[in-house]
Amino acid sequence: MSRRPVLYSLLFDTVFTRMDPERAHEVAFTLIEAAGRVPVLRDVVQGALAPYLGRGAGGRGSVEVLGRVFPAPFGLAGGFDKNARAVRGLTMLGFAFVEVGTVTAHAQPGNEKPRLWRELDVRGVRNRMGFNNEGAAAAARRLQDLRRSAAGRAVLVGANIGKTKVTPAAEAAADYATSAGLLAPHADYLVVNVSSPNTPGLRDLQEVESLRPILVAVREAADASTTAAGTGRVPLLVKIAPDLADEDVDAVAALVEELGLDGVVAVNTTIGHDRGPGGLSGPPVRARGIAVVARLRERLGPDRAIIGVGGITTAHDARDYLHAGADLVQGYTGFLYQGPLWAARINRSLVRHPEPGAHVRGAVREEEGR
Repeated sequence: MSRRPVLYSLLFDTVFTRMDPERAHEVAFTLIEAAGRVPVLRDVVQGALAPYLGRGAGGRGSVEVLGRVFPAPFGLAGGFDKNARAVRGLTMLGFAFVEVGTVTAHAQPGNEKPRLWRELDVRGVRNRMGFNNEGAAAAARRLQDLRRSAAGRAVLVGANIGKTKVTPAAEAAADYATSAGLLAPHADYLVVNVSSPNTPGLRDLQEVESLRPILVAVREAADASTTAAGTGRVPLLVKIAPDLADEDVDAVAALVEELGLDGVVAVNTTIGHDRGPGGLSGPPVRARGIAVVARLRERLGPDRAIIGVGGITTAHDARDYLHAGADLVQGYTGFLYQGPLWAARINRSLVRHPEPGAHVRGAVREEEGR
């Protein structure tokens, strides 16, 4: 088990665990957002953490994937910054990239509260948030503002899109396409999320015959939007659940190849538990996540990107995903348990102590002249 910093352990055990989990998230998120808006503070903190991201002494650590160069392998998974409000604050803390969302075409409040629970015995989180967000237009405006500065354009941002709850399944493709068209010009990659358990019927869209028209519509909308904006093609990935049977994982991989998608994000939260409503994230998902990544890599070969996510607490966990075939890795739940410098610590370890055997496209490399 990873050791938490003493001060953060004290804060978590005496303050955060006494707060409603969603309220604690809002407090922490607001502080990160505010810090990211103060240029002097942001630059000082990010400057101090630059070596963790491979931008310090020795110029270490880059991962070339999706047509981009990521400063380190470990980023923030979708779900934390649903509205693209705190990207600068989050990269300040050591995340190499940030996936915003899940964003839906139309604003929606999400499910009724309570909808977020800590599972302290397994260092996990259970949620049934229901894609609460301000809508794709609001997120697109914030990303457009982010890209106005050179520093903002340098930040690597993925946009995770989902179906609006009130949209019928028969109209899902158009709903996803609306979000893709708004967000594609401002994102480094798009993720089609059909794997959250908290929107009724959403996981049914993982079935290949339902998924195909959604991915085709998103690709067309993204291409039309980026062509009009002159920003260039944006990579497209699909995010799948850990609860898919192996043959369904294989079917998704075949569809990715058929449609020429850029890759897969694996995995989302699991409903394979008896703890109550919602999807469970954190360490209980890790073994299945690694197995799904390995299966996808075997079937997709070296030419498709895989982002591994699920149960990463330590750099060792991240390396397990990389060795299974992931190009990049993401976390979220560990952020809540390990504290604000968690991502920086993981990226420092991955960059300074790369282990042999990692998948070649996802391995951390050190630049010449070290």
